Amino acid sequence: QVQLVESGGGLVQTGDSLRLSCAVSGRTFSTYAMGWFRQAPGKEREFVASISWRGWGIRYADSVKDRFTISRDSAKNTVYLQMNSLKLEDTAVYYCGANPTGYPTGNGKDYDYWGQGTQVTVSS
Repeated sequence: QVQLVESGGGLVQTGDSLRLSCAVSGRTFSTYAMGWFRQAPGKEREFVASISWRGWGIRYADSVKDRFTISRDSAKNTVYLQMNSLKLEDTAVYYCGANPTGYPTGNGKDYDYWGQGTQVTVSS
């Protein structure tokens, strides 16, 4: 199975930056796209950003465009989410997901594997 482990979360103030990492391990039968989702208490898990594994396609939620950047390092089997200009509403548990379709979709149902999440808390 695919194993995903997120790291890099923490407590920051508005306007600060964080870089989340998602370490990917395990053999796969196909090339997966990777995505970041987040979930705040009492809310559904929402799409943040995704990146295709082979085609280098990238998709962002409107709420994070121009602030967040998703990237990948194939040699390190790691996906990153650089978060700049953080806002209070960015507070959530951030999850990394693996998408067997290979396309950077924004639908969580397309992602078969998930990490346990990393907490990002933005305060004023």
